[in-house]
Amino acid sequence: MDPSKIREKIGRFRILIIGRANAGKTTVLQRVCNTRDNPEIYNSAGEKIDLAVLRASRERGLHDIDNEIVFRSHPGLNFIFHDSRGFEAGGESEFNTVKAFIASRSKEAKLKDQLHVIWYCIPMDEATRSFTAAENKFFSECDTGSVPVIVLFTKFDALYDVAYTQLKTEGISRKDARKLTPKRAEETFANGPQLKFLKDVRKPPPCHVCLPNMDKDDADCGPLIECTAGALDDEMMKQLFVSTQQAILENCMKCAVERTLPGHFASAETTMAEGHQKIIGTLAACFPHILPVSVSILLRAQAMLIEVVDHC
Repeated sequence: MDPSKIREKIGRFRILIIGRANAGKTTVLQRVCNTRDNPEIYNSAGEKIDLAVLRASRERGLHDIDNEIVFRSHPGLNFIFHDSRGFEAGGESEFNTVKAFIASRSKEAKLKDQLHVIWYCIPMDEATRSFTAAENKFFSECDTGSVPVIVLFTKFDALYDVAYTQLKTEGISRKDARKLTPKRAEETFANGPQLKFLKDVRKPPPCHVCLPNMDKDDADCGPLIECTAGALDDEMMKQLFVSTQQAILENCMKCAVERTLPGHFASAETTMAEGHQKIIGTLAACFPHILPVSVSILLRAQAMLIEVVDHC
């Protein structure tokens, strides 16, 4: 089925994101949706919630997992997120709320109302207690049915200092140590207690991703996208997820072209091959974090550029 028809039939891709406060959940969602904007939140009746009221309720420890979180930067192209804030408390009521939400969504008749994937965030800046009692309980007892759970080790760059120090003590120069630090951190983590725990739970997650530096503009969400797509058994849902990402990317390219062209129209090179390449280089700088599709991005951007210039 054509991806656009899938989006029309099913709507948005629905994700439950779980994790402690300050686990970097909102930052991850912003990167996936390629925006710095704050999300809009709607209750189950479709009414928009005042963020000021929501902040006050958070301070009182109240939160409704049924609220829908969306980003309006790319209207109609993003996801619907649900957030289980406060789950780190580890209380029975919080666990039961998440469990009931997953169960109720699995019973929805329409695909658009079902839960499609769960992203569980574990912040690595608190490595001494990587798994709380609540997280142990979730992975040991919560039955998510056919909904895949992807574990996101957020703030993974918090492990870089230790890796860098190890390399320095081995006699590696500062320059080389900085280059080798990410790889060393990943190698050490691969043999650590976190992954061992996940392998031993009743239903091990199909995959996990390590997400460093999500607060930076060039943060790479590629591994998360690939991991999520690979964990989806239903081909239609996989197409919906991938096409949603492609739609966001297409909209981003359009915005990048619109931002770039005005600064080049005054140049005599604009309609020449050299001028095109200069502008394409500027456009490429807008997508430094999407290396796997950089060629297709540039080709599509170039086609957009030529089409716009030819009509000027």
